[in-house]
Amino acid sequence: MADGLFDLPDQAPSDPRRDSSGSLAGNVHSSAPLAVRMRPQSLDELVGQQHLLAPGSPLRRMIEGNAPLTVLLWGPPGTGKTTLASLISRQTDRRFVEVSAVSAGVKEVREVIAGARQALSRGKETVLFVDEVHRFSKAQQDALLPGVENRWVSLVAATTENPHFSVISPLLSRSLLLTLQPLTDDDIAVLLDRAVADERGFDGELKIADDARDHLVRLAGGDGRRGLTYLEAAAGAATDQGHDEITLDDAALAVDKAAVRYDRQGDQHYDVTSAFIKSIRGSDVDAALHYLARMIEAGEDPRFIARRLMIHASEDIGMADPTALPMATATAQAVAMIGFPEARIPLAQAVIHLATAPKSNAVIRAIDAAMADVRAGKVGAVPPALRDAHYSGAKKLGHGHDYVYPHDDTRGVVPQQYAPDDVDGADYYRPGPHGAEGAIAERLARIRAIVRDR
Repeated sequence: MADGLFDLPDQAPSDPRRDSSGSLAGNVHSSAPLAVRMRPQSLDELVGQQHLLAPGSPLRRMIEGNAPLTVLLWGPPGTGKTTLASLISRQTDRRFVEVSAVSAGVKEVREVIAGARQALSRGKETVLFVDEVHRFSKAQQDALLPGVENRWVSLVAATTENPHFSVISPLLSRSLLLTLQPLTDDDIAVLLDRAVADERGFDGELKIADDARDHLVRLAGGDGRRGLTYLEAAAGAATDQGHDEITLDDAALAVDKAAVRYDRQGDQHYDVTSAFIKSIRGSDVDAALHYLARMIEAGEDPRFIARRLMIHASEDIGMADPTALPMATATAQAVAMIGFPEARIPLAQAVIHLATAPKSNAVIRAIDAAMADVRAGKVGAVPPALRDAHYSGAKKLGHGHDYVYPHDDTRGVVPQQYAPDDVDGADYYRPGPHGAEGAIAERLARIRAIVRDR
Protein backbone atom coordinates (compact mmCIF):
# COMPACT_ATOMS: atom_id res chain seq x y z
CA MET A 1 0.00 0.00 0.00
CA ALA A 2 2.99 2.28 0.50
CA ASP A 3 4.09 1.94 -3.15
CA GLY A 4 4.47 5.38 -4.64
CA LEU A 5 3.74 7.11 -1.35
CA PHE A 6 7.01 9.02 -1.42
CA ASP A 7 7.30 9.40 -5.21
CA LEU A 8 7.88 12.95 -6.39
CA PRO A 9 5.53 14.28 -9.06
CA ASP A 10 6.99 14.41 -12.57
CA GLN A 11 5.81 17.91 -13.41
CA ALA A 12 8.66 18.97 -15.69
CA PRO A 13 8.06 18.66 -19.42
CA SER A 14 10.06 15.95 -21.19
CA ASP A 15 10.08 17.77 -24.52
CA PRO A 16 11.37 21.35 -24.80
CA ARG A 17 8.72 22.07 -27.40
CA ARG A 18 6.02 21.65 -24.76
CA ASP A 19 7.43 24.58 -22.78
CA SER A 20 6.43 27.74 -24.58
CA SER A 21 8.54 29.94 -22.30
CA GLY A 22 11.96 28.85 -23.49
CA SER A 23 14.16 29.83 -26.40
CA LEU A 24 14.05 26.32 -27.87
CA ALA A 25 10.33 25.88 -27.38
CA GLY A 26 7.65 26.09 -30.01
CA ASN A 27 10.01 27.07 -32.80
CA VAL A 28 9.45 24.29 -35.34
CA HIS A 29 6.81 26.06 -37.43
CA SER A 30 7.54 27.26 -40.95
CA SER A 31 7.11 30.93 -40.07
CA ALA A 32 9.76 30.81 -37.37
CA PRO A 33 12.63 33.31 -37.79
CA LEU A 34 15.31 32.29 -40.27
CA ALA A 35 17.90 32.10 -37.47
CA VAL A 36 15.74 29.53 -35.71
CA ARG A 37 14.94 27.49 -38.81
CA MET A 38 18.65 27.35 -39.68
CA ARG A 39 19.74 26.16 -36.25
CA PRO A 40 22.18 23.24 -36.83
CA GLN A 41 20.72 19.76 -36.52
CA SER A 42 24.08 18.06 -35.90
CA LEU A 43 27.62 18.84 -34.82
CA ASP A 44 28.71 18.68 -38.45
CA GLU A 45 26.54 21.72 -39.21
CA LEU A 46 27.89 23.77 -36.32
CA VAL A 47 29.93 26.79 -37.42
CA GLY A 48 32.59 28.19 -35.09
CA GLN A 49 33.58 27.19 -31.53
CA GLN A 50 35.74 24.34 -32.77
CA HIS A 51 38.03 24.85 -29.75
CA LEU A 52 35.23 23.41 -27.61
CA LEU A 53 34.44 20.43 -29.83
CA ALA A 54 37.75 18.64 -30.28
CA PRO A 55 37.55 14.83 -30.01
CA GLY A 56 37.43 13.88 -26.35
CA SER A 57 36.49 17.35 -25.17
CA PRO A 58 33.95 17.51 -22.30
CA LEU A 59 31.30 19.17 -24.47
CA ARG A 60 31.61 16.63 -27.27
CA ARG A 61 31.44 13.79 -24.76
CA MET A 62 28.32 15.34 -23.30
CA ILE A 63 26.66 15.64 -26.71
CA GLU A 64 27.77 12.33 -28.20
CA GLY A 65 28.41 10.12 -25.23
CA ASN A 66 25.77 11.12 -22.68
CA ALA A 67 28.45 12.02 -20.13
CA PRO A 68 26.79 13.68 -17.09
CA LEU A 69 28.11 17.20 -16.73
CA THR A 70 27.26 20.69 -15.49
CA VAL A 71 28.26 23.28 -18.07
CA LEU A 72 28.18 27.07 -18.13
CA LEU A 73 28.31 28.42 -21.69
CA TRP A 74 29.56 32.00 -21.62
CA GLY A 75 29.79 34.12 -24.73
CA PRO A 76 28.40 37.06 -26.71
CA PRO A 77 24.97 36.83 -28.34
CA GLY A 78 24.71 34.83 -31.54
CA THR A 79 27.74 32.61 -30.96
CA GLY A 80 25.96 29.27 -30.52
CA LYS A 81 25.04 28.84 -26.87
CA THR A 82 21.41 27.97 -27.52
CA THR A 83 22.44 25.94 -30.57
CA LEU A 84 24.69 23.74 -28.43
CA ALA A 85 21.79 23.19 -26.05
CA SER A 86 19.61 22.27 -29.01
CA LEU A 87 22.19 19.73 -30.19
CA ILE A 88 22.26 18.18 -26.74
CA SER A 89 18.46 17.92 -26.84
CA ARG A 90 18.56 16.23 -30.26
CA GLN A 91 21.54 13.93 -29.91
CA THR A 92 21.13 12.60 -26.41
CA ASP A 93 18.72 9.90 -25.30
CA ARG A 94 18.25 11.67 -22.01
CA ARG A 95 15.17 13.59 -21.01
CA PHE A 96 15.55 17.26 -21.98
CA VAL A 97 13.90 20.11 -20.06
CA GLU A 98 14.22 23.81 -20.72
CA VAL A 99 13.62 26.54 -18.15
CA SER A 100 13.50 30.21 -19.06
CA ALA A 101 15.30 32.48 -16.62
CA VAL A 102 12.93 35.24 -17.71
CA SER A 103 9.69 33.54 -16.60
CA ALA A 104 10.54 30.67 -14.25
CA GLY A 105 10.55 31.12 -10.48
CA VAL A 106 11.97 29.11 -7.58
CA LYS A 107 8.83 26.95 -7.54
CA GLU A 108 9.25 25.94 -11.19
CA VAL A 109 12.94 25.17 -10.70
CA ARG A 110 12.19 22.94 -7.73
CA GLU A 111 9.48 21.15 -9.70
CA VAL A 112 11.95 20.43 -12.50
CA ILE A 113 14.48 19.05 -10.01
CA ALA A 114 11.77 16.91 -8.41
CA GLY A 115 10.73 15.55 -11.79
CA ALA A 116 14.37 14.78 -12.60
CA ARG A 117 14.73 12.80 -9.37
CA GLN A 118 11.69 10.72 -10.20
CA ALA A 119 12.91 10.12 -13.75
CA LEU A 120 16.33 9.11 -12.42
CA SER A 121 14.70 6.54 -10.15
CA ARG A 122 13.32 4.97 -13.35
CA GLY A 123 16.78 5.02 -14.95
CA LYS A 124 16.20 8.11 -17.11
CA GLU A 125 18.67 10.99 -16.82
CA THR A 126 17.64 14.61 -17.35
CA VAL A 127 19.39 17.49 -19.08
CA LEU A 128 18.20 20.88 -17.81
CA PHE A 129 18.83 23.89 -20.04
CA VAL A 130 18.65 27.36 -18.47
CA ASP A 131 19.00 30.20 -20.94
CA GLU A 132 20.17 33.60 -19.67
CA VAL A 133 21.02 32.17 -16.27
CA HIS A 134 22.42 35.55 -15.21
CA ARG A 135 18.80 36.71 -14.97
CA PHE A 136 18.15 34.19 -12.21
CA SER A 137 18.09 35.63 -8.70
CA LYS A 138 20.33 34.17 -6.00
CA ALA A 139 17.37 32.21 -4.65
CA GLN A 140 16.62 30.74 -8.07
CA GLN A 141 20.25 29.76 -8.57
CA ASP A 142 20.31 28.27 -5.06
CA ALA A 143 17.36 26.09 -6.06
CA LEU A 144 19.51 24.51 -8.79
CA LEU A 145 22.27 23.44 -6.39
CA PRO A 146 20.74 20.19 -5.01
CA GLY A 147 20.09 18.88 -8.51
CA VAL A 148 23.58 19.80 -9.68
CA GLU A 149 25.43 18.62 -6.58
CA ASN A 150 23.66 15.24 -6.52
CA ARG A 151 23.71 14.85 -10.31
CA TRP A 152 19.97 14.56 -10.47
CA VAL A 153 20.28 16.73 -13.57
CA SER A 154 22.99 17.60 -16.06
CA LEU A 155 22.76 21.37 -16.15
CA VAL A 156 23.52 23.38 -19.28
CA ALA A 157 23.30 27.10 -18.50
CA ALA A 158 23.92 29.90 -20.99
CA THR A 159 24.88 33.49 -20.23
CA THR A 160 26.15 36.56 -22.01
CA GLU A 161 27.35 38.08 -18.72
CA ASN A 162 30.59 37.28 -16.94
CA PRO A 163 29.60 34.31 -14.74
CA HIS A 164 32.17 35.28 -12.13
CA PHE A 165 29.91 38.23 -11.35
CA SER A 166 26.47 36.95 -12.34
CA VAL A 167 26.50 33.31 -11.13
CA ILE A 168 26.69 32.40 -7.44
CA SER A 169 30.00 30.90 -6.32
CA PRO A 170 28.61 27.46 -5.25
CA LEU A 171 27.07 26.93 -8.68
CA LEU A 172 30.12 28.26 -10.50
CA SER A 173 32.47 25.98 -8.58
CA ARG A 174 30.41 22.93 -9.54
CA SER A 175 30.32 23.81 -13.24
CA LEU A 176 32.62 23.51 -16.20
CA LEU A 177 32.94 27.01 -17.63
CA LEU A 178 33.24 27.07 -21.43
CA THR A 179 33.85 30.37 -23.21
CA LEU A 180 32.44 30.89 -26.70
CA GLN A 181 34.15 33.30 -29.09
CA PRO A 182 32.51 35.71 -31.56
CA LEU A 183 32.13 34.14 -35.00
CA THR A 184 34.65 35.15 -37.63
CA ASP A 185 33.64 36.86 -40.87
CA ASP A 186 34.24 33.54 -42.66
CA ASP A 187 31.90 31.79 -40.21
CA ILE A 188 29.15 34.37 -40.85
CA ALA A 189 29.61 34.02 -44.60
CA VAL A 190 29.14 30.24 -44.31
CA LEU A 191 25.92 30.74 -42.37
CA LEU A 192 24.54 33.19 -44.93
CA ASP A 193 25.41 31.00 -47.93
CA ARG A 194 23.90 27.98 -46.23
CA ALA A 195 20.66 29.84 -45.48
CA VAL A 196 20.37 30.93 -49.12
CA ALA A 197 20.77 27.38 -50.43
CA ASP A 198 19.21 25.19 -47.71
CA GLU A 199 15.58 24.10 -47.89
CA ARG A 200 15.09 25.39 -44.34
CA GLY A 201 16.08 28.82 -45.64
CA PHE A 202 15.43 30.14 -49.13
CA ASP A 203 16.04 26.82 -50.88
CA GLY A 204 17.99 28.41 -53.71
CA GLU A 205 15.07 30.57 -54.80
CA LEU A 206 17.12 33.67 -54.08
CA LYS A 207 20.77 34.37 -54.73
CA ILE A 208 22.95 36.89 -52.96
CA ALA A 209 25.49 39.20 -54.59
CA ASP A 210 29.03 39.07 -53.23
CA ASP A 211 29.05 42.72 -52.17
CA ALA A 212 25.68 42.28 -50.43
CA ARG A 213 27.01 39.25 -48.54
CA ASP A 214 30.13 41.16 -47.54
CA HIS A 215 27.98 44.03 -46.31
CA LEU A 216 25.83 41.75 -44.16
CA VAL A 217 28.89 39.94 -42.82
CA ARG A 218 30.36 43.26 -41.74
CA LEU A 219 27.12 44.36 -40.10
CA ALA A 220 26.76 41.07 -38.22
CA GLY A 221 29.76 41.89 -36.06
CA GLY A 222 30.48 38.26 -35.14
CA ASP A 223 26.85 37.52 -34.21
CA GLY A 224 25.42 34.65 -36.27
CA ARG A 225 21.85 35.32 -35.23
CA ARG A 226 22.15 38.95 -36.24
CA GLY A 227 23.64 37.99 -39.58
CA LEU A 228 20.74 35.67 -40.38
CA THR A 229 18.21 38.23 -39.17
CA TYR A 230 19.70 40.84 -41.48
CA LEU A 231 19.74 38.33 -44.35
CA GLU A 232 16.03 37.62 -43.82
CA ALA A 233 15.27 41.34 -43.88
CA ALA A 234 17.36 41.84 -47.02
CA ALA A 235 15.61 38.90 -48.70
CA GLY A 236 12.28 40.50 -47.90
CA ALA A 237 13.43 43.75 -49.46
CA ALA A 238 14.65 41.92 -52.58
CA THR A 239 11.35 40.05 -52.93
CA ASP A 240 9.36 43.26 -52.56
CA GLN A 241 11.46 44.79 -55.33
CA GLY A 242 10.84 41.78 -57.57
CA HIS A 243 14.50 40.71 -57.50
CA ASP A 244 15.70 37.12 -57.60
CA GLU A 245 19.05 38.18 -56.16
CA ILE A 246 19.77 40.10 -52.97
CA THR A 247 21.72 43.16 -54.05
CA LEU A 248 23.77 45.60 -52.02
CA ASP A 249 20.94 48.13 -52.37
CA ASP A 250 18.49 45.57 -50.95
CA ALA A 251 20.77 44.95 -47.98
CA ALA A 252 21.27 48.67 -47.38
CA LEU A 253 17.52 49.27 -47.64
CA ALA A 254 16.70 46.55 -45.11
CA VAL A 255 19.42 47.28 -42.57
CA ASP A 256 20.03 50.91 -41.74
CA LYS A 257 22.27 50.56 -38.69
CA ALA A 258 25.68 48.94 -38.48
CA ALA A 259 26.42 46.56 -35.65
CA VAL A 260 29.24 47.89 -33.50
CA ARG A 261 32.22 45.55 -33.47
CA TYR A 262 32.63 45.26 -29.75
CA ASP A 263 32.29 42.26 -27.46
CA ARG A 264 32.33 42.81 -23.75
CA GLN A 265 34.69 39.94 -22.96
CA GLY A 266 36.91 39.83 -26.05
CA ASP A 267 39.66 41.77 -27.79
CA GLN A 268 37.35 44.54 -28.98
CA HIS A 269 36.35 45.21 -25.37
CA TYR A 270 39.94 45.66 -24.30
CA ASP A 271 41.00 47.52 -27.45
CA VAL A 272 38.19 50.06 -27.25
CA THR A 273 38.62 50.50 -23.50
CA SER A 274 42.36 51.03 -23.97
CA ALA A 275 41.77 53.59 -26.72
CA PHE A 276 39.14 55.30 -24.56
CA ILE A 277 41.49 55.80 -21.61
CA LYS A 278 44.46 56.75 -23.76
CA SER A 279 42.37 59.36 -25.56
CA ILE A 280 41.40 60.94 -22.23
CA ARG A 281 45.03 60.78 -21.07
CA GLY A 282 46.07 62.45 -24.31
CA SER A 283 43.43 65.20 -23.80
CA ASP A 284 41.65 64.36 -27.08
CA VAL A 285 38.11 64.93 -25.88
CA ASP A 286 36.54 64.17 -29.27
CA ALA A 287 38.22 60.79 -29.64
CA ALA A 288 37.30 59.96 -26.04
CA LEU A 289 33.63 60.76 -26.74
CA HIS A 290 33.77 58.58 -29.87
CA TYR A 291 34.94 55.56 -27.89
CA LEU A 292 32.41 56.30 -25.15
CA ALA A 293 29.67 56.28 -27.80
CA ARG A 294 30.93 52.92 -29.15
CA MET A 295 30.80 51.37 -25.70
CA ILE A 296 27.32 52.74 -25.03
CA GLU A 297 25.95 51.60 -28.40
CA ALA A 298 27.45 48.14 -27.88
CA GLY A 299 25.64 47.74 -24.56
CA GLU A 300 28.62 48.05 -22.24
CA ASP A 301 27.79 48.09 -18.52
CA PRO A 302 27.77 51.81 -17.56
CA ARG A 303 29.17 50.89 -14.14
CA PHE A 304 32.28 49.49 -15.86
CA ILE A 305 32.77 52.77 -17.72
CA ALA A 306 32.31 54.76 -14.52
CA ARG A 307 34.86 52.60 -12.68
CA ARG A 308 37.43 53.20 -15.40
CA LEU A 309 36.84 56.96 -15.14
CA MET A 310 37.40 56.89 -11.38
CA ILE A 311 40.70 55.05 -11.83
CA HIS A 312 41.76 57.46 -14.55
CA ALA A 313 40.91 60.48 -12.40
CA SER A 314 43.57 59.48 -9.88
CA GLU A 315 46.05 57.73 -12.15
CA ASP A 316 46.37 60.33 -14.92
CA ILE A 317 45.08 63.57 -13.35
CA GLY A 318 45.50 63.27 -9.60
CA MET A 319 46.41 66.51 -7.86
CA ALA A 320 46.70 68.45 -11.10
CA ASP A 321 42.91 68.78 -10.78
CA PRO A 322 41.77 67.65 -7.30
CA THR A 323 38.13 67.90 -8.45
CA ALA A 324 38.58 65.10 -11.01
CA LEU A 325 38.14 62.19 -8.59
CA PRO A 326 35.05 63.67 -6.85
CA MET A 327 33.62 64.32 -10.31
CA ALA A 328 34.22 60.73 -11.43
CA THR A 329 32.86 59.35 -8.14
CA ALA A 330 29.71 61.45 -8.44
CA THR A 331 29.33 60.17 -12.00
CA ALA A 332 29.51 56.56 -10.79
CA GLN A 333 26.81 57.32 -8.22
CA ALA A 334 24.61 58.98 -10.84
CA VAL A 335 25.05 56.05 -13.23
CA ALA A 336 24.08 53.56 -10.51
CA MET A 337 20.95 55.56 -9.70
CA ILE A 338 19.61 56.32 -13.18
CA GLY A 339 21.05 53.75 -15.63
CA PHE A 340 20.84 53.96 -19.40
CA PRO A 341 19.81 55.77 -21.53
CA GLU A 342 20.10 58.86 -19.27
CA ALA A 343 23.43 57.68 -17.81
CA ARG A 344 25.08 58.62 -21.09
CA ILE A 345 24.82 62.30 -20.07
CA PRO A 346 26.80 62.25 -16.79
CA LEU A 347 29.26 59.83 -18.40
CA ALA A 348 29.84 62.28 -21.25
CA GLN A 349 30.19 65.15 -18.77
CA ALA A 350 32.82 63.21 -16.81
CA VAL A 351 34.71 62.30 -19.99
CA ILE A 352 34.78 65.93 -21.08
CA HIS A 353 35.93 67.06 -17.62
CA LEU A 354 38.72 64.48 -17.42
CA ALA A 355 39.89 64.86 -21.02
CA THR A 356 40.20 68.64 -20.72
CA ALA A 357 41.75 68.59 -17.22
CA PRO A 358 45.49 69.14 -16.66
CA LYS A 359 47.28 65.82 -16.41
CA SER A 360 49.70 64.36 -13.88
CA ASN A 361 50.70 60.80 -13.03
CA ALA A 362 52.55 61.90 -9.88
CA VAL A 363 50.05 60.16 -7.59
CA ILE A 364 50.50 56.69 -9.06
CA ARG A 365 54.25 57.17 -9.35
CA ALA A 366 54.39 58.21 -5.70
CA ILE A 367 52.55 55.19 -4.31
CA ASP A 368 54.34 52.76 -6.65
CA ALA A 369 57.73 54.12 -5.59
CA ALA A 370 56.84 53.84 -1.91
CA MET A 371 55.56 50.27 -2.37
CA ALA A 372 58.72 49.34 -4.27
CA ASP A 373 60.84 50.43 -1.30
CA VAL A 374 58.64 48.47 1.09
CA ARG A 375 58.92 45.35 -1.06
CA ALA A 376 62.68 45.86 -1.15
CA GLY A 377 62.78 45.57 2.63
CA LYS A 378 63.06 49.25 3.52
CA VAL A 379 60.75 48.98 6.51
CA GLY A 380 62.86 50.38 9.34
CA ALA A 381 61.65 51.12 12.83
CA VAL A 382 59.19 53.93 13.43
CA PRO A 383 61.07 56.90 14.95
CA PRO A 384 60.62 56.91 18.77
CA ALA A 385 58.99 60.35 18.78
CA LEU A 386 56.13 59.04 16.61
CA ARG A 387 55.41 55.82 18.50
CA ASP A 388 52.23 55.33 20.48
CA ALA A 389 52.64 56.76 23.98
CA HIS A 390 49.14 56.16 25.31
CA TYR A 391 49.64 52.84 27.10
CA SER A 392 51.24 52.24 30.46
CA GLY A 393 55.01 52.05 30.35
CA ALA A 394 55.32 53.60 26.87
CA LYS A 395 57.08 56.70 28.13
CA LYS A 396 59.68 54.58 29.92
CA LEU A 397 60.48 53.10 26.51
CA GLY A 398 60.96 56.57 25.07
CA HIS A 399 57.79 56.48 23.00
CA GLY A 400 56.59 59.97 22.13
CA HIS A 401 59.58 61.63 23.68
CA ASP A 402 60.67 64.80 21.88
CA TYR A 403 57.59 64.76 19.63
CA VAL A 404 56.95 68.29 18.36
CA TYR A 405 53.30 69.28 17.85
CA PRO A 406 53.05 71.08 14.44
CA HIS A 407 50.08 73.24 15.49
CA ASP A 408 52.23 74.92 18.14
CA ASP A 409 54.34 76.45 15.38
CA THR A 410 52.94 79.46 13.53
CA ARG A 411 53.98 77.90 10.24
CA GLY A 412 52.01 74.69 10.96
CA VAL A 413 55.12 72.70 10.00
CA VAL A 414 58.10 71.79 12.18
CA PRO A 415 61.51 70.16 11.72
CA GLN A 416 60.94 66.51 12.64
CA GLN A 417 61.79 63.03 11.37
CA TYR A 418 58.66 61.17 10.36
CA ALA A 419 59.96 58.41 8.08
CA PRO A 420 62.11 55.45 9.20
CA ASP A 421 65.85 55.89 8.76
CA ASP A 422 65.82 53.58 5.70
CA VAL A 423 63.70 55.97 3.64
CA ASP A 424 64.22 59.28 5.40
CA GLY A 425 64.60 61.97 2.76
CA ALA A 426 63.00 59.97 -0.05
CA ASP A 427 60.90 62.10 -2.42
CA TYR A 428 58.10 59.77 -3.48
CA TYR A 429 55.66 62.47 -4.52
CA ARG A 430 57.05 64.63 -7.27
CA PRO A 431 54.30 67.01 -8.39
CA GLY A 432 54.29 68.16 -11.97
CA PRO A 433 53.97 71.70 -13.30
CA HIS A 434 50.41 71.39 -14.67
CA GLY A 435 47.22 72.71 -13.14
CA ALA A 436 46.89 72.86 -9.37
CA GLU A 437 49.99 70.71 -8.98
CA GLY A 438 52.20 73.62 -10.01
CA ALA A 439 51.20 75.49 -6.83
CA ILE A 440 51.47 72.29 -4.80
CA ALA A 441 55.04 71.79 -6.05
CA GLU A 442 56.08 75.21 -4.77
CA ARG A 443 54.43 74.68 -1.38
CA LEU A 444 55.81 71.16 -1.04
CA ALA A 445 59.35 72.40 -1.61
CA ARG A 446 58.96 74.84 1.30
CA ILE A 447 57.42 72.16 3.53
CA ARG A 448 60.19 69.65 2.86
CA ALA A 449 62.85 72.30 3.56
CA ILE A 450 61.35 72.97 7.01
CA VAL A 451 60.68 69.32 7.94
CA ARG A 452 64.18 68.18 6.97
CA ASP A 453 66.05 71.08 8.58
CA ARG A 454 67.24 69.07 11.58
